[in-house]
Amino acid sequence: MSAEPSPSIGEGPFHKLPSPPRTPQRNSQATLQALDEDFLPTDKFNDVSININEADNEQSSGEESADVAEVAIREAPKHGWRTYAAFGTLCLVTFIVALDSTIICVAVPTIAQDIDATAIQAFWCGTSFLLASTVIQPPVASLSHVFGRQPALLGSLLVFTVGSILAAVAKNIAMLLAGRTLQGLGSGGIVALTYVIVTDLVSLRERGKWFSCISLTWTIGSIMGPLIGGAIVEKSWPWLFWINLPFCAIGFVVIPLTLRIKRKDDKTAQMKLKEFDWIGTVLFVASLTSVLIPLSWGGVMYSWSSPRTAVPLAVGCAGIVAFGFHIMHSSKYSRCDPLIRPTLFSSLTSVTGYCVTIIHGIIAWCLLYYVPMYHEVRGASPLDAGIAILPFTGTVAPGAIIIGLLVTKTGLYRPYLWGGWFFVPIGLGLLMLLEKDTPTWKWIIIYLTGGIGLGGLYSAQAFVCQAGASNEDTPFAAALYAFSRNLGQAIGVAVGGVTFQNQFEKQIKKSAQFSDKATEWSKNASALVEIIKKLPPNMELMKDTIVDGYIKSLHTVWLVLCVLASLALLASVVLVKAKSLDRDFGTEHGLVDSKGRKYDEKTPEGQV
Repeated sequence: MSAEPSPSIGEGPFHKLPSPPRTPQRNSQATLQALDEDFLPTDKFNDVSININEADNEQSSGEESADVAEVAIREAPKHGWRTYAAFGTLCLVTFIVALDSTIICVAVPTIAQDIDATAIQAFWCGTSFLLASTVIQPPVASLSHVFGRQPALLGSLLVFTVGSILAAVAKNIAMLLAGRTLQGLGSGGIVALTYVIVTDLVSLRERGKWFSCISLTWTIGSIMGPLIGGAIVEKSWPWLFWINLPFCAIGFVVIPLTLRIKRKDDKTAQMKLKEFDWIGTVLFVASLTSVLIPLSWGGVMYSWSSPRTAVPLAVGCAGIVAFGFHIMHSSKYSRCDPLIRPTLFSSLTSVTGYCVTIIHGIIAWCLLYYVPMYHEVRGASPLDAGIAILPFTGTVAPGAIIIGLLVTKTGLYRPYLWGGWFFVPIGLGLLMLLEKDTPTWKWIIIYLTGGIGLGGLYSAQAFVCQAGASNEDTPFAAALYAFSRNLGQAIGVAVGGVTFQNQFEKQIKKSAQFSDKATEWSKNASALVEIIKKLPPNMELMKDTIVDGYIKSLHTVWLVLCVLASLALLASVVLVKAKSLDRDFGTEHGLVDSKGRKYDEKTPEGQV
């Protein structure tokens, strides 16, 4: 049967959204019927009474449970095999992009030397991936809302596959960057849709354990990336990208079979095209790209006062302002649903969640790119560098899983948010103790401290962003959370690169013997990692100068990150308020069977 289109579509951002449907308290049969009509892929809930305090400016007092509403505990919904099959598919595609996002971290110096790329060009192998992954996420999430989750996910996987092939056959830096950009576009779509689809499958409070599994999958891929990358790059670096193809092939087979998610409407393709925010998409992608690119090369490729830096930065900032005006007032001249709903920023809790998520992304990706560099400059091979960061990457997954389960069990998220941001600045501060002769036991303890904090934040911040949103907006809040994390990652690699390159040049200029080499070496800092490993014994002074410059420059990077983490801790304590997680879905999408009929979990498995 066809269902009514969402009242929020086509009525502009200021249209008052309808209240989420209340769970009937008269009898369980009415509850089942209501859930069936809403395409919810869950079994029945017990009667529930929710009283949510939406005011962000209300003072928090006493225990966390006093901040939130009084919530009657409901029975956990049961899920059938289709829900788990769909979730397994999400884990598969998450693993693919996680592996690819980190597999190149330890391989950059080798690739740069092999294809005669400068340090800046090699640095763009990571930056181009992250920039593309970041700017594409809101448009893909919006497209999936209009045309469906499955087509959007398959399209993203196709773009990622094409990018992998192009990067694998690349013979020069331009071709490699083109492939990495396509990989980033596909990866961004996959990451955003993973979080959006989870909101289609389970209720808000339940998402803790589901997001934990996503985080576990992501972490396994991230951990394996540097290890596999370090092993492969010593033989043939194109296999860093060929390795994606078997996983992509599996994805193309299982996505159509398991991920049948249908929007409850009967609109034509023409009507759906009119719903999409084309103006907002163009403004958003062009403006954000115009901002991120000069941020990444300012002070490195071109000075901050150079027109090549200042002009695109100014144009991009103006474009972002225009985009903000567009989404706030688009209802006056358009019937489309805004690319990013203004209601997502109506809660100070959610806004703070997005901001600290950006900082989290900056820190996590700076560490993934620059901690291996610390070990490589000390003489470690790419594989050994990948193994060395296991105490850091290996603690992220347990932290994310434990916190996700605790949030699901307790319904509280603020204590875990605060705990994560308490440990991260400590871990970053301890990184400044790293020297060229630091013993193994010391850097293992340092990495464990930061890894535990960062891991827990993956789960806690996802709840902060969604808890402050209305039921109808939670899928979009999940997508914006994923975007915020990727934005931080893109900024992190760029800011880390700028900070490191500028500081490295200053350190070399302090050397009496090699001050004239400062500019040249700073532009090829990544390639120097491999070069100094082959220096003869009579050039030990040169090697020591470069290693000392590297380590002191990294100290500056750690200091910048420590300051950012401290600001995030302060913001999370002061601005994040407690809100109830015991809420129903708000999604217009639901699982269907092979014949397109809506999937009801109470139907015996195998009969649909």
